[in-house]
Order: sequence, then structure tokens, then C-alpha cells
Amino acid sequence: MKKFNVPLVYRSPLISAIKNKRKQEDKLKKDFTPSFLNLGDVQIYLSRHFGFCYGVENAIEISFKTVEENPGKKIYLLSEMIHNPLVNDDLKKRGVQFLMDPKGNMVIPFSCLSADDIVIIPAFGTTLQIEEKLKNIGIKIEKYNTTCPFVEKVWNRAEAIAKNNYSIIVHGKPQHEETKATFSHSAINTATVVVTDMNETIELAKYIKEEKPLQNFYKEFEGKFSDGFNVEKDLQRIGVVNQTTMLASDTQAIADYLKNVMISKYKLSENNIAERFADTRDTLCYATYENQSAVYGLLQAEADLAIVVGGYNSSNTSHLVELCEEKYPTYFIRSEEDIISSKEIQHYNLHKKEEVTTISFLPEKKPVKILLTSGASCPDAVVENVIKKLISFYKVTKTLKEIIAEFN
Repeated sequence: MKKFNVPLVYRSPLISAIKNKRKQEDKLKKDFTPSFLNLGDVQIYLSRHFGFCYGVENAIEISFKTVEENPGKKIYLLSEMIHNPLVNDDLKKRGVQFLMDPKGNMVIPFSCLSADDIVIIPAFGTTLQIEEKLKNIGIKIEKYNTTCPFVEKVWNRAEAIAKNNYSIIVHGKPQHEETKATFSHSAINTATVVVTDMNETIELAKYIKEEKPLQNFYKEFEGKFSDGFNVEKDLQRIGVVNQTTMLASDTQAIADYLKNVMISKYKLSENNIAERFADTRDTLCYATYENQSAVYGLLQAEADLAIVVGGYNSSNTSHLVELCEEKYPTYFIRSEEDIISSKEIQHYNLHKKEEVTTISFLPEKKPVKILLTSGASCPDAVVENVIKKLISFYKVTKTLKEIIAEFN
């Protein structure tokens, strides 16, 4: 896989040594057991896979290179380049301005742009409508497009099955930039509807099975279907694609559920299911799958708590938090700065959608066992800083240099 030129400040000697060692020992990536850092009074289980994925490194390289190669030019990002506050703040410090916030609200109107300006498309991609607006201004978006290749793969797969007269069901968060982009690229080719989770999928299936009055669909799924969507005919042949950062198991469960609905309604066998349901398993992102599988492996370890590091608005990170919460007290933090002391931690509560403070988050026992992972847009350097902060509270038997030497 291609290696990218990412600023050294995001790299970590410790994490690089651990990842390189694991890669040498497990080239086929079949071992999802965590790396174990035994430091005496504190023991850290580090997830097998975490941190920058291919799409994130690609976006970072293009963005920083664009800044370096265009001194004096006005450079804009369509919205957050990735969902990590450190990386986005670094770009702002280099003079990059953001046109929209993550929810799609305009911060700088397109009317302020000129053909000489540079607009970087973020890793999530963007809608065809926004692309058209930028092109009409005269902005060359192709050169500064950081859309993740795996997101584009989803778009291409949706286009391919649309040509075979399937409608598209997108599993994603309707307000997420990537889902909006995928919806746009799908809807230009075929009827498209978004489902957020299995509960919405079950309700959608009731229209397929004609268990609900069809006219109710338009109110129940308002804002989630393409123009001209005809619930009577557009749910007769379907395929499922996803926002690449959703839980892979959830997407698969949704696809399997809808596949069985089609089999039941149309009395199909496995041999002729393609008459009504398209196979789209190849749209699952490799990094999403690896990171989530590694968390399942991480959770096999006996521990006292879990810490997940990443941006609070990062979809892929939030799903890692959800997995960890099923077994252990879990703290979702942005960086080591959120660990205020050995007694106090500031973290994000996914369910309340707010930042909270927990007292006595570290148990009064030795050794304390901590599970640690991060999202796909979190720099490894931040994870190393979290480890440094945690071990500063304990009497440890090894220095970081000694740990690095063990993995080299």
C-alpha cells in the first residue's frame, strides 16, 4: 500500500515500532489480539489496528502539500478535512479557511470565492450539487480533491448496480458529509433512500411487504429519499451500500435482513436472489473492518476500563466507543489533555451528546489494566501522549525508550 508524506508531528516512535513489529509478525492481518504493554503498576492493551487509514493519510498529504505549493493564494476547505480537531486546527493555523461546518451550514458564502481560489474537497467527498456550484465559479476541484478512494468505491458500486435497475438503500447518518455525498452520487442514477439503523430498516421493509399504507412512507422518511421516489415501484429491486464508517456488522445485518425480506416476498431461492437484491458486500471499508475487528479482539482482554481517542464528531470513532461500552467503562477523549489528573477525566457521552467529567475513573488497585484504541482520523502521536499521561500517574518499570527497543 502506498506510503504518504504525513507531517512528522503526527507520527509516534512508540506506536510506529509497535505497528511495524505486529505487521512483520502478522503480514496477512489475521491476528486481532492486542499488543500488551506491561509497565508494572499499569498495564495497557493496545488495539491491533487503529489510527490513520489510507484515506486520511491521502487527504492530509494533499492538503498540506497544497498549502506549501501555493503561498499567497486563498485556500479553502469545503468543510472539516477529517473529523479530528488537531489536524483541522493545524490547517487553520496555516491559513486554510473552512467554507462550511460539519453540519453543512455555510461559514463563508460561495459568492466570496473567485476562480483563482483553491477549494479542497475533504476526505468524505461532497455532493454533485456543490461540485457544480464550485465549477460554475471556475474553481478547479479535481486537482485538490481528497475524497477517500474507498468512499469513491461505494459511489462506483452504487452506479454499477443502478445501471441494472436496482434502487439504492444507503446505510448511514443522514446529516453526515459522507452520507450526503453518497446519496447525491447515487440519486443521480437511481431511486435512493437512507436508513440510519436496523429499526428504520424494519420500518422500510414494512413498505416492501405492503404492511403499511404506502403513502405513509413519504412522511416517515421525509428528507431521506431522492426526488421522484415512487415507493410502490422503487422498492422492488434493491441494493444496500453504506457510509464507510458505520459498524460493518450493522451494515451486513441490514443487508441480510432486506435480502431475506425480498426472498420471502418474491419466493426466491439463493440461486435467483439477484433478480431482486444486489450483492454489495464489497463496499465495506477495509479500515473500518480492521479497526472494529481489532476492538473485538481487544475486548477479549480482562481490563478495568477502556479509553478511545478521537474527534467527538468522528463516526468511525463513535462506533469503537459503542463496542467498548458493551463490556467496560469507556472514556471517549480527544487527547491527553482531557485526562485532567489521576482522579479526573473529561470525556464525551455519546448518548447524551455532551461532554462530561468523571471523578475516580482509575480504580484504586494495582496493576490497573486499560484498553486503548483510537479512530481512523486520530494521529498516532496523540495516542502516545495519552500513554505518557497515563503512566505518569504510576510507578512504572520501563521507560518508553525501553518499550520501543523491545518492539524494534
